[in-house]
Amino acid sequence: MATFARSRRTRPGSTRRRLSGDATVSPLDRKLLRDLWRIKGQAAAIGAVIAVGVLLLVMMTGLVTSLDETRQAYYERYRLADVFAPVTRAPDSVIDELAALPGVAAAEGRVAGYALVDLEGVDLPIQARVVSLPDFEAPRLNDVFLTGGRSLDPANPDEILLLKGFADARDIRPGESLDVTIRGAQRAFRVVGLVQAPEFLYVTAPGELAPDDARYAVIWMSRATAGAAYDMEGAFNEALISLARDASEPAVLEAVDRVVEPYGGLGAYGLEDHLSDRYVSEEINGLRGTSTIVPPLFLAVAAFLLYIVVSRMVQAEREQIGLMKAFGYTNLEVGAHYFKLILFIAIGGAIVGCLAGIAAGRGMVVLYLQYYKFPFLLFELRPSSFILGFLVSVCAASAGGLLVLRGVFALTPAVAMRPPAPADYSRTGRVGQAIARLLDQPSRMVMRRVTRQPLRMGGAVLGIAAGMALAAAMTSVMSGFGRTMDLNFNVIDRSDLTVSFTDPKSDKTILELQRIPGVIEVEPVRNVSVVLRNGLMTHRGAVGGRVMNPRLNRAVTRDLEGIEMRKEGVILANSLADKLEIAPGEVLTVEVREGRQPVLHLPVIGTTESLLGSPAYMEIDALNRALREPNRVSGASLRIDSARSDAIYRELKDMPAVAAVSLKEDARASLQELMDSGAGAMRYVMAGIAFIITFGIVYNSARIAQAERERDLASLRVLGFSKGEAAFVLLGELAVVMFVALPVGALLGYALSFGIAAGFSSDLYQIPATFGRADFGTAVLAVLGASIASGWLVKRDVDRLELVSALKTRE
Repeated sequence: MATFARSRRTRPGSTRRRLSGDATVSPLDRKLLRDLWRIKGQAAAIGAVIAVGVLLLVMMTGLVTSLDETRQAYYERYRLADVFAPVTRAPDSVIDELAALPGVAAAEGRVAGYALVDLEGVDLPIQARVVSLPDFEAPRLNDVFLTGGRSLDPANPDEILLLKGFADARDIRPGESLDVTIRGAQRAFRVVGLVQAPEFLYVTAPGELAPDDARYAVIWMSRATAGAAYDMEGAFNEALISLARDASEPAVLEAVDRVVEPYGGLGAYGLEDHLSDRYVSEEINGLRGTSTIVPPLFLAVAAFLLYIVVSRMVQAEREQIGLMKAFGYTNLEVGAHYFKLILFIAIGGAIVGCLAGIAAGRGMVVLYLQYYKFPFLLFELRPSSFILGFLVSVCAASAGGLLVLRGVFALTPAVAMRPPAPADYSRTGRVGQAIARLLDQPSRMVMRRVTRQPLRMGGAVLGIAAGMALAAAMTSVMSGFGRTMDLNFNVIDRSDLTVSFTDPKSDKTILELQRIPGVIEVEPVRNVSVVLRNGLMTHRGAVGGRVMNPRLNRAVTRDLEGIEMRKEGVILANSLADKLEIAPGEVLTVEVREGRQPVLHLPVIGTTESLLGSPAYMEIDALNRALREPNRVSGASLRIDSARSDAIYRELKDMPAVAAVSLKEDARASLQELMDSGAGAMRYVMAGIAFIITFGIVYNSARIAQAERERDLASLRVLGFSKGEAAFVLLGELAVVMFVALPVGALLGYALSFGIAAGFSSDLYQIPATFGRADFGTAVLAVLGASIASGWLVKRDVDRLELVSALKTRE
C-alpha cells in the first residue's frame, strides 16, 4: 500500500524518457510530436497562411524603412532645400534678404529653365530641365552626386553634367557632344560627367505622370553659362532655402513670398509639394498603410483555421483528455500541450515568413531602383520588424487557440471519457426527408452530413469564402489597373500627341499647326499653374482650359459621357474634390501662379471621372478672361495621319514656339511599365499570395472533413462500398460546401475590392474597384483548382486507409 501511495503521489507529468545523452522528452511532448506528424499537411497549410502574412509584414515594413531612411540620408548628405521659391527674375542681392528671415538657415539662388535636346536619329525633340551650379564652389543647397566623369570646369562654359538615367537610356557617355536648344537658340555642349541628385528621385516630363528616362533629361551647367542663356546675369529665377530646426514652415513661406513678390514671385512651396518628393512620400505612405491592413487580414484567416483544426482535434480526443486528467495532469498541463501545438505552427510559419519576406524585399528593392533614382537602395530591416512579425503571428494564432482551450479546461475526466451526446437530427425536417428519397445512398449520406451539422458546415463555407474573397478582390484590383489605362488613353484622351509651347501664345498658333500636312484635328488647351484652396485644404496643381465641347481631351462623367465646359465655373476631378473637401455649388479659391497672378473665386460646377492625376478644368475663353489674357493658348492636342507622323514630328521640331511634344503611346507605355514592373508590381505579389491562401483554406477544410469521417469511410469500405463510392461521400460534402461558398465569397470579394483598390490608389493614379464577370470567374477557377488539388490529395489518403486501425477508433 505504501508503494501504491507513493506512486499516486508521483506526478505523471514528471515522468521522463531519456533519449540520447541527457536530453529528456515528456509523454505529452511525445504526443505533441505524434500529433504534428499526423496533421502535418494541415499544419503546413496553416503555417503557409501565417508565413505569407508575416512575409507581407516584413517585406512592407522593410521597404518603408529602406525607402524612408535612404531618402532622409540622401537629402541630408546633399543638402536638399526645404523651400523652393520660383520667381520671374530677381537680383542676387535678394538672397541676402531671404537668408536674414527668421527661421531660415541658408539661402541660395540659381537659374533654372526648360530646354530641348536634339539627338541624331530622333525625330521628336526631347524635353530637358536646365539647372545651374555655382561657378567656383560647391552648392550650399541641392548638391549633386557624381557617378561618372568629372565636375564642371569654370573656365569652360560649354561643359555640362547630365542626369545618369537619361544618359544610360540614350547611351551617352562623358566626352560626347549634346545639342541643346534654349529659348530658340541651339548650342553644342560637351558632357563631362553623369550625376544623380536628391531633387530628381522621381523624374518625369512636365504634364506627364509616369517617368521615362529616355524622354526627359536634366542638365546642370555653370551659373555663368545658364545666366547668359536665360538672360539672368546677376539674377536668379529660383531661390533655394533650408529651414532652421525650430522654424515654422508656413511662416517662412509667407515671409519669402513677401520678399520675392516685387520680382514676380510664383509662390514659394515646401518640400512636400515638390513633385519628386511627393511621389516618393506617396509610395512610402501607401506601403505603410497597406502593411497595417493586409498582413493582419491574412493572419486573421490563419487564426480562424487554427481554431477549426484544434477544436476538431480536441473534440476527437475527448477520451484522451479525460484519461490525461484522470492520471493526474492538471488543466494547465493539458491546455499547455495543445497550446504548444498552436505555438509550433505559428512560430514555424513566422520563421518561414521572415526569411521569405527578406528575399521578397530584396527583389522589390531592385524594382524600386528603376523608378526612384537613389544612388543605392539596400533592403534594411529593424529588429522591431521581426519582433512584430512574431508577436502578431503568435497573438493571432493564440487568439484562435485560446477559445478552444476554454473547452479543455471545462472538461472533467468523467465527462470527457463518456462519448459525446448524440447529435439531434430532428432539425432536418420533412423537406430533408423528401429530398433524401430522390437520392442514392452515398448522396443521402452527404446530404445528412450537411444538414445535420450546419454550424460546422457554416464554418467551412466561411473559410472557403474568405479565401475566394481574397482571390476575387486581388483579381478585381488587377482589372482595375487595366481599366485605368483604358479609360484614360482610349476614352478621356483620344488624341495622338500633345504639343506644349514655350509660353502662352496667340491662338493663331493653332492655325500654324492645322496647316501642317497630315494633321487631321487640332484642339487648343490653356494650362495655368495654380494653388487651389478651400479653407485649410490646399492643392498645388494646374487648371486646364478646354474648348466648350472637347473631342480629343475630354472630361467625362461616371457613365463615360463627355462633359461640356461651361463658362461660369470650374470642374474638378472626383479625387481632387475629395482632397479639397468641396462639392459642386461651393466656391473655390484659385491662386494663379503665373502672369499677373490674380486670385480667383470660382464656383465648382461639377466633377469628372479621372483616374490619372487630379485635374481641374475650365472653358478656355472663360479662363483667359479671368486671367485678362484673351485668345491665349499654351498647347494643343493633335490627331494625325500615322502615315505622315515622321514628317509631322520634324515639322514640329523646327517650330521655335514648340517647347515639347508628347506622344500618347509613349506616355501609355511608360505608365504601363510603371504599373507592371515598378511600384504597381506589388499587386502581383499580393495576388499570388491570395491564391496560395485560397488553396490553404480549401485544403484544410478537406483534411478536417477527412479526419472527422475516417471511421465512417472505413465502415463503408467494410460494408462493400468501392473506393470511389467511399471517396464520393467525403468529396461530395466538400463539393456542396464549395458551391455554397462561391456566392458568399463573391459578396465578400466585392466588398473587399473597394478597400484594396483604395490602398493601391495614389496621387499618380486611382484604381477603380471593378468587379466584373471575369474577376468572379477567375476567383471561381482558383477555388475549383484548389478544390480539385485538395480532393485528389484527400482521395489518395482515403484509398490508402487502413481499415482495421480506423475501425478501432471509438465514436
